[in-house]
Amino acid sequence: MDTIGTDTQAFRFLHTMIRVRDLDKSIDFYTRHLGMKVLRRSDYPEGKFTLAFVGYGEEQNNTVIELTHNWDQDQPYELGSGFGHLAIAVPDIYAVCDDLQKEGVPIPRAPGPMKHGTTVIAFIEDPDGYKIELIERKS
Repeated sequence: MDTIGTDTQAFRFLHTMIRVRDLDKSIDFYTRHLGMKVLRRSDYPEGKFTLAFVGYGEEQNNTVIELTHNWDQDQPYELGSGFGHLAIAVPDIYAVCDDLQKEGVPIPRAPGPMKHGTTVIAFIEDPDGYKIELIERKS
């Protein structure tokens, strides 16, 4: 299969965008609970939306999450059936889930080995109901 152009080294996954209802609540979730940093935030008054980019490192070298907040969105978004989840590596999944549970973060799938495998995973939900898979990766 051919790729566009000849230099695939120029290809890089930049970000995933998700629409959020309450930007401050979402920023708090991703920064406080998952340790990300707000990398940049821009308001677009003419379009009535705000973009906030969060992640573990600068966008030049890391894939990040774009949180899109449409100012006039009063109802929750329908998540649909096409989107699956985001995945984040954690060093001690049981300790992380204990801390998140104490903070009231929903954990629809408690930590444990995945079916038919040995990788230890858990699923949590952000304030808008997006699923985030935690995958234990010991150093």
